[in-house]
Amino acid sequence: MTTPHSIVSGGTGLVGRFIVEALLTAGHRVTVLGRKAPPDGFFSEPVAFAPMKLDPISVSTGLFEGADFFIHAAFDHLPGKYRGGEGDDAEGFRRRNLDGSIALFQAARTAGVSRVVFLSSRAVYGPCPPGMMLDESDVCRPDTLYGEVKLAAEDALTKLSGDGFHGVSLRVTGVYGPAGEGRLHKWAGLFEDFLSGREIAPRVATEVHGQDVGTAVRLVLEQSAVRVSGKVFNVSDLVLDRRDILALVARSTGSGNTLPDAGDASMVNAMSTKRLHALGWSPGGMPLLEKTVPDLLARP
Repeated sequence: MTTPHSIVSGGTGLVGRFIVEALLTAGHRVTVLGRKAPPDGFFSEPVAFAPMKLDPISVSTGLFEGADFFIHAAFDHLPGKYRGGEGDDAEGFRRRNLDGSIALFQAARTAGVSRVVFLSSRAVYGPCPPGMMLDESDVCRPDTLYGEVKLAAEDALTKLSGDGFHGVSLRVTGVYGPAGEGRLHKWAGLFEDFLSGREIAPRVATEVHGQDVGTAVRLVLEQSAVRVSGKVFNVSDLVLDRRDILALVARSTGSGNTLPDAGDASMVNAMSTKRLHALGWSPGGMPLLEKTVPDLLARP
């Protein structure tokens, strides 16, 4: 059996690293696209690297020669910001992240890549009534440029699908989990604030472990085209209160600092994941969170 060759853009990012690791575990040969090559030992196994900028002018079919799959996880934004990540350069943000993404999809199709997975976002849904469950069939009304760009890229990939080329979009919620070597995980600042005794505002949000995102990517690559081509899938696991996260921190560290007040989970728009579960996806839930928090605390 031929070893599948997968190209992953943004593979050194928090989410991209989990995707690369999931593909390596599944036996794929992986090439990472990005601005900088990953440092030695960044991944559990060696990967190839090819330089890439999210710029439609610089994209070429040569990036995808010999590849079976392309997973597009790269996104250009201000550090630490997705919504509002365009700063004062909305036109450049759109050119890089929308025009650049479409150019990559087109180049992959021309090069003979059979399947593309695009990492989209729950931001495509836009504001919804409090407590409403988000379903892939809902009409999307994004209220941020970030959400607009993600939705437009989804639509472009769907329109390109057909004739042996199959696009799939994953609408991913907040992703947690350990970061790569020398990098901070997403809750590092929250943990530091709590352990330092600072006041923490209540907040409830939807979360999914990066490991479960990697599994979702692997699953949609393994399905028959008829089950996934041109479709979107929500990727979310927990409706998670900061108080519950920090209670795990307190238990692991013995801290007696005051926990924040509980947030109002009834106001959160959770994401239905029935479509993804039908493919065999089963996220880690609270047991994985309870295992992950002590691991995050143990990391420098």
